[in-house]
Amino acid sequence: MSLIDELRNLDLESITNKSIADYIWIGLEMELRNKSRTLDGPITDPKQLPKWNYDGSSTGQAPGNDSEVILCPQAIFKDPFRKGNNILVMCDTYTPSGEPLPTNKRFNASKIFSHPDVFKEEPMYGLEQEFTLLQKDVNWPLGWPLGGFPGPQGPYYCGTGADKAFGRNIVDAHYKACLYAGIDISGTNGEVMPGQWEFQVGPTIGISASDQLWMARYILERITELEGVILTFDPKPIPGDWNGAGCHTNFSTKSMRSEGGYDVIKNAIEKLGLRHKEHIVEYGTGNERRLTGRHETADIINAFSWGVANRGASVRVGRDTEKKGRGYFEDRRPASNMDPYMVTSMIAETSILWKP
Repeated sequence: MSLIDELRNLDLESITNKSIADYIWIGLEMELRNKSRTLDGPITDPKQLPKWNYDGSSTGQAPGNDSEVILCPQAIFKDPFRKGNNILVMCDTYTPSGEPLPTNKRFNASKIFSHPDVFKEEPMYGLEQEFTLLQKDVNWPLGWPLGGFPGPQGPYYCGTGADKAFGRNIVDAHYKACLYAGIDISGTNGEVMPGQWEFQVGPTIGISASDQLWMARYILERITELEGVILTFDPKPIPGDWNGAGCHTNFSTKSMRSEGGYDVIKNAIEKLGLRHKEHIVEYGTGNERRLTGRHETADIINAFSWGVANRGASVRVGRDTEKKGRGYFEDRRPASNMDPYMVTSMIAETSILWKP
């Protein structure tokens, strides 16, 4: 181990009660930013943490003559990089007067999830985050020949072997780091396009699903940083006959999971169809490049559709759900770069609160 690695892995708990908190927030272009501060003693509740600020003029989120943006801690996770009592803190952002920034989608999502009618339904999510790993400097998928293409899609989905699975070391490291952090990561797999992978967060109730997905994204970006690999959530990183990247959102309520839930599911899907255009607007930038009606997607332009076991529909219902008469459905429209605060709260609001 090098001296710098020894220093990075120093055990602080044996010599001091101080710990380090990494404050993390969402920037103007949906990018994650962070800075760290020293705390006295271990912290277990975000309410114990002080608010902080940063220079919003340097992130494009505030003017230079009134540049302070306030960070409000919302969720705490164990830090898999520093370990010990050190923590990662998911924050949202406000002006000094207390107004949420336009990029703070958590604020409105929190109001929806705290609505009594939503809260009692215990909305549950499973988020399938697809992503692509790129070679540094050339921005070409990991494992692809420079300036060229691998063989056609087919052997790469859940594939094994040096000629099929590119970046497994990153994916495995991310998996364990998320479990260490306390994230409800439930699995991972290689995707259809080589160099593309997926991890799943959930099942998780309410706004916590979005907090956890954002933190899982942060941990993944830190790991790719260490490996000198570029991470992209672009919904169509390579044009042509290659799969895009989505963030399929599985959803259920207490009523859907109960006896007679299939009728509740069908009613919710009908309401989603009526608000299709409104949802698509918030389901990710560049999603029109992915939702073409090919590569396991529904056409973004044509009418909303749903079906049992149909991965070419806007919404898929599983065979088990149909058979049991209760369960969940999968909204296949969200892009890989969607804001989970927006998507999860919109699905809950449309399915539970909206009256057509």
